[in-house]
Amino acid sequence: MENTKKFKIRIKKNGGYLVSGNLPLVEKIITPKGLEYEFKDGRELPQAAEYELCRCGKSKTAPFCDNAHEKNGFDGTETASRLKYQKRAEVLEGPGLDLMDDHRCALARFCHRNDGHAWWLTKNSDDPKNREEAIIAAVECPAGRLVAIDKAGNAIEPEYEPSISIIQDPEKRVSGGIFVKGNIPIVSSDGHNYEIRNRVVLCRCGKSKNKPFCDGTHIPIKFLDK
Repeated sequence: MENTKKFKIRIKKNGGYLVSGNLPLVEKIITPKGLEYEFKDGRELPQAAEYELCRCGKSKTAPFCDNAHEKNGFDGTETASRLKYQKRAEVLEGPGLDLMDDHRCALARFCHRNDGHAWWLTKNSDDPKNREEAIIAAVECPAGRLVAIDKAGNAIEPEYEPSISIIQDPEKRVSGGIFVKGNIPIVSSDGHNYEIRNRVVLCRCGKSKNKPFCDGTHIPIKFLDK
């Protein structure tokens, strides 16, 4: 895995996300597959060593910032808890697997599998198939809400190359958040270093109550980028 020290996302006060380190930028489409979901490739996006992504939801050059936040009075105050995941998360104990859940949800629905959702599968993880499916349901959660823990206490995480995905969700007829993967450092507008995590989704509709992170508000407000 690449050295993540060269990568950074810095949040501007009431502005966008400044991305540096030549991070790949792609579009991913949430696509139903039975009762499950998968990401499919979307359109190609311009690449650059540095770029700024929209956070207010009003840019006409989405996903990039066009300084619309300066005209619409965007309040980008960061309200998310700064406690580490281990402190925030609850633990659901199962017979073959445990599941940590911090309820920081982007409503991406990858926790649903054909045989059941992540919580049911964990509770029934004495069955090897359910255990395997519970792990998939957890590791494919882009928001990092769910983390599967084996009975030796080890977190089970996918290996991601650092990159950023702009999410589209045609099933819900909305545009989703910004999937940040691969342990990319995120720095708040006041200089705070958020806990580095393998998977998080940042808000780009401008209306999350848990800024800078996505809380699924893009679905009820019918957010569509331009």
